[in-house]
Amino acid sequence: MNKFLLVLLLAAGTQLAAQEVVADKIVAVVGKEPILLSDLNAQIEFYMLNKSIDTAAPGVRQQVLDAMVNEKLMLARAMEDTNVVVREEDVTSRLDELVAQRVQQVGSEKKLEEIYGMPVSKMKREFRDETKKQLMIQDLQQLKFGSLQPSRREVEEFFAQYKDSLPKVAEEVELYHLFITPKVSSTAKEQLRAKAQKVLDSIRAGGDFADFARRYSEDRATASSGGDLGTWRRGQFVSEFEEAVFALKDSAISNLVETSRGLHIIQLLQRRGESVHARQILFRVGLDSGGIRETKDFLRALRDSVLHHGVKFTDLAKRYSEDKESGPLGGYVGLFPFSQLEKSMQETVRDLKVGDISEPQEISSSTVSGYQIVYVTKRTPEHIMNLNDDWKRLEQLTTAYKRNEEYLKWIKQLRTEIYWDTRL
Repeated sequence: MNKFLLVLLLAAGTQLAAQEVVADKIVAVVGKEPILLSDLNAQIEFYMLNKSIDTAAPGVRQQVLDAMVNEKLMLARAMEDTNVVVREEDVTSRLDELVAQRVQQVGSEKKLEEIYGMPVSKMKREFRDETKKQLMIQDLQQLKFGSLQPSRREVEEFFAQYKDSLPKVAEEVELYHLFITPKVSSTAKEQLRAKAQKVLDSIRAGGDFADFARRYSEDRATASSGGDLGTWRRGQFVSEFEEAVFALKDSAISNLVETSRGLHIIQLLQRRGESVHARQILFRVGLDSGGIRETKDFLRALRDSVLHHGVKFTDLAKRYSEDKESGPLGGYVGLFPFSQLEKSMQETVRDLKVGDISEPQEISSSTVSGYQIVYVTKRTPEHIMNLNDDWKRLEQLTTAYKRNEEYLKWIKQLRTEIYWDTRL
C-alpha cells in the first residue's frame, strides 16, 4: 500500500465495515507477505475516490495490484537494508500528521471518532505497523534516488527529446507585500473590553457559555453552535490564542485574550496531547474610519518613498510589516502562477508592471484583517518552455524523469531477486 494508507483506511473504514463480510483470499504473495483481496479492493476504492478514474476500466485492477506488489518488494528490500532506520518517534509524528489531516477534513476529532467507530488512540495503534513500513520504503527510496541529479547535457537532451510535448508555462508573478493592521482608538478598545468582561463575569457567575456565545460571539462560523471550535492541533491557532488555550485545564475558562481578530473568551473542553477541543466567544474590535484612513495614508507614504525616493521595499517591509512570516524576509510572498492567485489578489496585481506597487488594499482572512501594498518584482508571460528562461523547471522535470527511469529499472531487478506471485 502507498503512503496514503492511513487516509485510505480511514476514508474507507465505515463503508468497508458496512459491507457484508465475505471470505477473504490471497491475490498475491511477495516473499512471505500476502496481499489479500480485501487489501486490493480497499486500494481500488482509494483510487476511485482520489484519482477520479473508472475502476471498471480494463486493466485497472491489475495495475493497482502491480503497484501493491512493487511496494511489497521495496519493503522486503528495506527490511534487509541496515541503512534504513525508522525511529518510533518518526512513526508517531507521521501518524499524528495523518490523523490531523483527517480531523481537519471532517471538522473535529469527535466527529472522526464517530465516523470510524473508534477513538483516535486506537486508530493510531491499528495503523502503526503499516505506517512504519511506509516510512521504511520512503527512507529506502531516498537513499536510492535522493541524490540523483541530471547533468547539464542530460537536461539539454531531455528538452530536445520532449520539447514538443512539454506544457506551456503559465503566466507567473513574483510578489512582495507590506501588511499593517489598522490601530483602534483606546476609547473603542476600552468599551469593547468592558462589554467582554461583563459577559465573562456572567459566565463565571453560572451563565451558560453556549448561550452567551450564540448571543454575543461575532465569529459567524461558530456562534450558532455555541462557539464550538472542534478539535485542533498545536500550530493551527494564532499564537496568542494558542498560548492561552494550551495553558487551560479541562473545562476551565480563560481571562480575556487579545489577538489580531479581537477579544476572546475561551473554554477548554478537552485536551489530548497536542490536540485541544475548545469553544470561544469572539468580540471583534470595531475600526473607526479614522484608524483606517491613517493606516492607508501611512502605506501610501511608504509606497511613495520606494517609487520616488529610492528607498528599498524590503527594508520597509522588515521594519513595518506585521506579517510575521513575510516581514523578516523583506515582505517576500513567493512566485505564483497568476491563475492560482486568489481573485482579490489577481485584481490587485492584474495591471501592475514589474517595479509597480499597488495602492493600499484591504486583506481579510479567518486569522487576520488589515491593509497591504503589493510589490511586483517579476512577471513572466505565458510561453512555450525553453532552455534560457526555464532552466530550473526543465532541470526539475529531467530529475523526475531520471529518477523514474532508475526506479523502473530497480523494480525490474527486485522482481528477479525476490519471490513474488499473483493469483488474481
